[in-house]
Amino acid sequence: MSNSPPDSNHPQQNKHQHVSFLRRIPLAFCALFRILSNPGFAARVDALRQNNAPLKQASPDAALQLLALLQRDARLIDFTQETLSSYADADIGAAARVVHEGCCKVLREHFTITPVRAEAEGSRITLNDGFDARAIRLTGHVIGQAPFKGSLSHRGWRATEVRLPQLAESHDTTVLAQAEVEL
Repeated sequence: MSNSPPDSNHPQQNKHQHVSFLRRIPLAFCALFRILSNPGFAARVDALRQNNAPLKQASPDAALQLLALLQRDARLIDFTQETLSSYADADIGAAARVVHEGCCKVLREHFTITPVRAEAEGSRITLNDGFDARAIRLTGHVIGQAPFKGSLSHRGWRATEVRLPQLAESHDTTVLAQAEVEL
């Protein structure tokens, strides 16, 4: 066993690292018998074992940069922060068209986006054992194991290329749109 300090980026790891050996013995027996007697618990334990990769801590910088681009080109934040109840549907529709065009521009300029599945929506498909559960979500009445047969209700989207601009070291990504002062 390593004497290195616990990884402070993983609080769950820190919490579990301090369980003593004597405490783990009855815990192991309890877990063993619960796994044998409770199929739902066994499935959750199995899922934990299969997904043993540590979670990545996402940096907010790229998300904030994208949000700033959507504000700059589509006025997305302005649109979502506005109270729409006093506007006519035609005015909201006209504003939504501008936001939509700007969002499309940002996505085209900064991403290459392709469908996860090539089939048309509504197509009947079969998902064999080993299908990529990170890219395909099963919905409806999900029972048993693959192969699964169903109707493709959404093709999904995958970013195959990201082209966000480089940021200067002094750039404050939390400023999504500068306040404007007219002189």
